[in-house]
Amino acid sequence: MQDFLFYLKLGWEHIISLDALDHQLFVLALIAVYTFKEWKKILILVTAFTIGHSITLALSILDVVRLPSDWIEFLIPLTIVLTAAGNIVMKNKKQTQNKTNYYLALFFGLIHGLGFANTARVMIAKSQSIAVPLLGFNIGLEAGQIVIVFAILILLFILLNLFKVNKKDWILFVSSGVFALALKMTLERIPF
Repeated sequence: MQDFLFYLKLGWEHIISLDALDHQLFVLALIAVYTFKEWKKILILVTAFTIGHSITLALSILDVVRLPSDWIEFLIPLTIVLTAAGNIVMKNKKQTQNKTNYYLALFFGLIHGLGFANTARVMIAKSQSIAVPLLGFNIGLEAGQIVIVFAILILLFILLNLFKVNKKDWILFVSSGVFALALKMTLERIPF
């Protein structure tokens, strides 16, 4: 149980800490097009990301998949750039965007899972089962993402209902800001 709690805390900190700006920006870009009423869709979306994250994390811990860390550090912000750009380009095609977002969340989760792989590989002993650490980490990650999602949704609810901000303006503003920050990260991490 102590191992489980350790990895649960690690997963929580992986998404909540100040060092997790890339994950936080990804979650923000991923859910920017939704409202509080669509919370079930958002939870499915965030869970799709966690599933992708879990798959590559497990495969990399088992040493089935291994990519150079400089490429992973480049690809993670690139996924954020693409997600934010998709919000801007698809802002008038919500139905198409909703379907696409589930696949993007899963696929981009695969890439993001590789970001923690090297650390996890070192932490989990060869003789140790990966089930408990992986379960604890992913529950912590999912819980952290849900907290971030609900914080964003509460802010959006206040902006849309109290301040009468236009939803399309919100999507454009948030997606443009995330795009700019993520593009800067991407350009700083070009591996070649």
